[in-house]
Amino acid sequence: MSSCPCGSGQSFETCCGPIIGGAPAPTAEALMRSRYTAYVQRNVEHLGRSLSADQRKDFAPEEAKKWAEGSEWLGLTIINTEQGGPDDKYGAVHFSAKFRTEGKDHEHLEVALFGREDGRWVYTGQVNEPGKTVRRETPKVGRNDPCPCGSGKKYKKCCGVAA
Repeated sequence: MSSCPCGSGQSFETCCGPIIGGAPAPTAEALMRSRYTAYVQRNVEHLGRSLSADQRKDFAPEEAKKWAEGSEWLGLTIINTEQGGPDDKYGAVHFSAKFRTEGKDHEHLEVALFGREDGRWVYTGQVNEPGKTVRRETPKVGRNDPCPCGSGKKYKKCCGVAA
């Protein structure tokens, strides 16, 4: 039996192996650990399967495979877990994943968000860190521009109304 790459101290066969094989993760943290292990093992299928339906829309398997294959995975540290237990609907896992790419060491810090779809834990996104620049992908809508929802109203009188 081999030690699980996620750093849990358990064997792969009793830790991430069953989840990567298709068994539901019992907790959000268990799913997080299995996703890290999937990167180590270059198991892109599990990475896609463990995403929420909304996250799967933007999933690029070829990019995930390229990152997984081009990196040496150095370790996962779970910093904190909030909710995400067997009876919870939502959870958050703050983690650090260390890896080496092109001879340089990197650390990926993230607060990963998880939820349930059809009773199974899935990755739903991440919390953006304060002060981290977020690049706008679409043009900014001005107050007097037509509302992008297609209502025909000005943005400030439709979706731009402050709650």
